[in-house]
Amino acid sequence: MSNYQLSAEAASDDASKVEVRTTADGSPTLYVPALNEHYHSHHGAAQESRHVFIEAGLRPLLAARRGQNGLLNVLEVGLGTGLNALLTLEAAKAAGALIAYDGYETFALPPAAIAALAPQWADRPALSTAFAELHAAPWGMKTELAETLFLTKMQQAVQAAELPASYYDLFYFDAFAPEKQPELWTEVVFAKLYAAAAPGAVLVSYCAQGQFRRNLRAAGWLTEKLPGPPGKREMTRARKPA
Repeated sequence: MSNYQLSAEAASDDASKVEVRTTADGSPTLYVPALNEHYHSHHGAAQESRHVFIEAGLRPLLAARRGQNGLLNVLEVGLGTGLNALLTLEAAKAAGALIAYDGYETFALPPAAIAALAPQWADRPALSTAFAELHAAPWGMKTELAETLFLTKMQQAVQAAELPASYYDLFYFDAFAPEKQPELWTEVVFAKLYAAAAPGAVLVSYCAQGQFRRNLRAAGWLTEKLPGPPGKREMTRARKPA
């Protein structure tokens, strides 16, 4: 793996320092030394995101809604590098769908990290442009990406946000692991997301921890275990009853 030590120029704490690392499928991810945590799987960042969020979450909903008009409303917990949002844009464009995408993130990436991640999209001009627009977009304002995805970046913790009731069709739960961010993996948080979920809404996560699934079920979600991406035996998909 290659890696580059990066830090925000104005950062004063170790949590703001990140490294860009190349994962096993050739796609990059970020590593936070202070947390000893990667943003994505070191077995393959792009293939993990496609497997968990696109194939297990987005595509089934797009297939079920084929021929229907209207937006598909998505909320991501852990916008991070924007990888999930860009893969969602790509899939939505191929399906002729429109996405309203709200991404919650507490840490804005330093410019050096954004610049180091940009080359992964160099052979896909449309996504390269969308990557730049995504990271340049102001927080708290809706930004149109490629006439397919309407992005609103929220720089706040989702547990502190006021979410609309019965609104979201799909949740990408991509926070750092439960032992790194325990405050996000609670029954209270999943009850908040459940209240914001439309009937039949789906939540997907790379995590398959038993306590995570118990907290989901306690909040009302119906859970199932699915085969995980390379390097992980299982993942979780949850659904709000229709």
